[in-house]
Amino acid sequence: MLLIELVILLLLFAVALGWIARHFKFPYPIALVVGGLLLGFIPKLPQFPFDPQLILIVVLPPILYQTALLTSWSDFKANIRPISLLAIGLVIATTLTIGAVFKLLVPGVPWAAAFVLGAIVSPPDAVAATAILSRLNIPRRIVTVLEGESLVNDASGLVIYKFAIAATLTGAFSLFEASVQFSIVSLGGIALGIVFAFLFIAIHKRLGDPFIEVLTALIIPYAAYIVAESVHVSGVLAVVAAGLVRGRYSPEIVSAEMRIIGRSVWKLFVFLLNSLIFILIGIQMSDVVEKLSIYAMAELFYWGVAISAVAIIVRFAWVYPFTWLPRWLSGSLREDEPTLGKPELSIVGWCGMRGIVSLAAALALPVTLPNGAPFPYRDLIIFLSFFVIAATLIGQGLTLPYLIRKLKVGSDWNIQREQQRVRAGMSAAALSAIDKIMVSEGAPMEWADQLRAEIDDRISVAAPEGLEQMPRNEFVTRLRHAAILAERKELIRLWRENEIGDEVMHHLEEILDYQEAHLK
Repeated sequence: MLLIELVILLLLFAVALGWIARHFKFPYPIALVVGGLLLGFIPKLPQFPFDPQLILIVVLPPILYQTALLTSWSDFKANIRPISLLAIGLVIATTLTIGAVFKLLVPGVPWAAAFVLGAIVSPPDAVAATAILSRLNIPRRIVTVLEGESLVNDASGLVIYKFAIAATLTGAFSLFEASVQFSIVSLGGIALGIVFAFLFIAIHKRLGDPFIEVLTALIIPYAAYIVAESVHVSGVLAVVAAGLVRGRYSPEIVSAEMRIIGRSVWKLFVFLLNSLIFILIGIQMSDVVEKLSIYAMAELFYWGVAISAVAIIVRFAWVYPFTWLPRWLSGSLREDEPTLGKPELSIVGWCGMRGIVSLAAALALPVTLPNGAPFPYRDLIIFLSFFVIAATLIGQGLTLPYLIRKLKVGSDWNIQREQQRVRAGMSAAALSAIDKIMVSEGAPMEWADQLRAEIDDRISVAAPEGLEQMPRNEFVTRLRHAAILAERKELIRLWRENEIGDEVMHHLEEILDYQEAHLK
């Protein structure tokens, strides 16, 4: 009973943190990491007994799958070179550099365990960064590269993490064998993910029920991950490949109702998983800090600052030369690919916040080796991982808006122009379809005047997501909100006075919910 009460209390704590983040308009991972940090200072917190390996299985598949599902394949393919350099090259460089620095700071740590820490903190998480960038009208290519990097670097970082764990457990490592095995598990995972995607696409077309479709969508990442791991290929890459392929065909197979339901379910599910991980790391930190009492607090703080600084510096040291060097070597690249200036590259370099994937990997560290001995420096690795996550999320996340304004980055309106162009085309297609039906049915044209006005108004009022609205459009949107609120109040009044039944009440409430969600 005590455990249940504690879980409920912690979930309420997570809800409060989410509300604070929304109220003060900063990404909720920052609020969660602060909450986890506060939990870590509470002595003798009850510990949740859990299998570390379950953390990866429960948390990673849906988070990676959702990210892949929402990734634009055309944008991803168009920016594959910078995404690959950041998501693969930078991850390897960060893993090696942080591993070497950790070994230098703590000479007793085995090399394999040192690289485990490097692999854990090597992949940045774009959730906090893109949440900030989307509100500040940043050039589209920056956001695309960061989102693509976040998708692929999670996969590459976790594959390296598993190799480092295996080397620590076995005490043996061969670069040649690891390279061959890396290629096999990577290609095998991608192939299996593609097969799973097309299998579920075929199944999806025959379901016809939005609730079953959403449930099926939640099953796909877990099924792909578990099957891939059971045949000893990369479950992470299988999930990413399945998400990318299914996202590519999503407009053809997903109904509007399923899309509305699915979007809400995914957002809630991912928020719950984020809350769970940050709460678990906070509870773990209370126990970890006690076990690290053999070290001076100043020494732990120094190591945390040093590792965090290295993670930030390595990213800047990589971003500038590996952006400009290919352009210097290739004339065709200079002509075909738009240039990012120093301010834009500074933003990309500063968007190195670590997040939930690093937390999940830290929590998933084995407790013991096969011979029963403790996993070397496990508590210190968890502590330093959380320190880097907290330092980058809070330090870089909260200062990113100031840096953007200082560098005067954010004048690209390509997204707005593209959405306006597409919406104009959609509007023209809708009006053409209306006219054809009116002519074929022989109905008076004025019957469709109201519908035509609604389409024109919707296209003119709706502003692209994440961009500022014009004053008139913003005012009209507030009027629509006020009208929906008044309709809702009247509906509730009629229902309470028994003038309408429950069925009518729920049906009209769903219509109002849809209209209000569309405005948001």
